Amino acid sequence: MSVQTYTSDTEGVRIDKWLSDVSGLSRTRVQDLCSKGLVSVNEKAVRSSYKIETGDVISMDVPEDEPLQVEAEDIPLDILYEDSDIIVVNKPKGMVVHPAAGVTHGTLVNALLYHCKDLSGINGVLRPGIVHRIDKDTTGCIVACKNDNAHRAIARQLEDKTCHREYKAVCTGVIPHDSGLIDGPIGRDPRDRQRMCVIEGGKPARTHFQVIERFKDSTYIDCALETGRTHQIRAHMKYIGHPLLGDEKYGGNCSYMDTQGQVLHAYQLTLVHPSTGKEMTFEAPLPDYFSTLLKLLRSGK
Repeated sequence: MSVQTYTSDTEGVRIDKWLSDVSGLSRTRVQDLCSKGLVSVNEKAVRSSYKIETGDVISMDVPEDEPLQVEAEDIPLDILYEDSDIIVVNKPKGMVVHPAAGVTHGTLVNALLYHCKDLSGINGVLRPGIVHRIDKDTTGCIVACKNDNAHRAIARQLEDKTCHREYKAVCTGVIPHDSGLIDGPIGRDPRDRQRMCVIEGGKPARTHFQVIERFKDSTYIDCALETGRTHQIRAHMKYIGHPLLGDEKYGGNCSYMDTQGQVLHAYQLTLVHPSTGKEMTFEAPLPDYFSTLLKLLRSGK
């Protein structure tokens, strides 16, 4: 159990929202702690609806996370490339990359542990081999590392931007210009901690996009990342008024079909092999749902 103590510098704000903003915990998590009597103001337990006052001394007891046991699971993998250092997988829609609280099975890490046996340990027991991530409902290329040397090498490439990632996406609305650069810092949305947004003080983020094809009320685009922030493409497209089709979290509804989340596919990954020094490019074909959607859009129906 760790105790976090704060002194309020504002008033009239619900304590669950205020604590979520200052601590980084989700608002739901703070509400749960309040319900268990683990949040107090001036040494008195309060409900999540309590509105703080300037000078309140707020204490929050946060139980330590219980260690998770990650099990190997025989889950089929669409392997694009594999050797003794790295494995490149075409991740399907709906698969979480690594275990976390509430998600302990069916992840890419569970599948990799069964297939590879040995993975790099730099990111700990919950994320073995994982050097970068893509969202649950994003499909396509992701690389995992089988040893620590490979992990460090790929991580350096991601940091110095010599590892290139390109995506295919369909966004809402018709983009009038053929290409563009979205340069806006990304951070947590203060109104919804589960979303990201362009915000002052956020981390630098740059996304290049190019129009592939225009439809009646949507646009097929190619996106290339200079940085790899959480939800970067999703947040940036929302920022310019063209959220991704199917991305309800960012306001991009799809009336054509059930896309089961955002229409976003990591179709190409280019990296320098950690042992050979050779530049390698991997491509993942568009998933069936994506191809079906394009046919519907082209038909104008």
